[in-house]
Amino acid sequence: MINIRDIKTDPACQPDQHDLAVITAIYRHHVLNGTANFEIEPPFSSEISMRIGQSHAAGYPILVDMHQNTICDYSYAGPHKRRAAYNYTFEDSVYVSDDQCGDSIDGQLLLQLIEAAGSRDYYQMMAMIGESDNTALIRLHHVLGFNHIGTEQEIGFKFGRRLDIVYMQRALKPAPQSGST
Repeated sequence: MINIRDIKTDPACQPDQHDLAVITAIYRHHVLNGTANFEIEPPFSSEISMRIGQSHAAGYPILVDMHQNTICDYSYAGPHKRRAAYNYTFEDSVYVSDDQCGDSIDGQLLLQLIEAAGSRDYYQMMAMIGESDNTALIRLHHVLGFNHIGTEQEIGFKFGRRLDIVYMQRALKPAPQSGST
């Protein structure tokens, strides 16, 4: 059973130290074993806690998949760019545990992230996918309505090889008239 909750809106879902350790372990696995993101050194749980706090304070959705009261997978939205004109656009991130403790798939997390963001004041959603060979993640974004808008070739270097970044974009709702947000 999929049990996805929004940390921002569900008080029962506020992460404690154990939850932060689980989220940190999931992220650590992806940093050390994958090319979905370009971090080389996994951050400590204090850094993850700070990132979650900043996203929470900024109003971005942060979703967790709970299985037997344990966080298995998580997704979150974050700023696309730090300039004010980008305030209505965000980037998605989805991290699925290596041990598959729940039965959710990253598609459910991403779909619910799209729905959560669309119910807020966001109009565009961006995906920056590390490595153009990541066909499963590219296909997932495409199936959920994202369009490929470009590729930066060989912009990263991890695990002894050059990596691309694939940019995908999805409109969440029609943009407002000029002059309004």
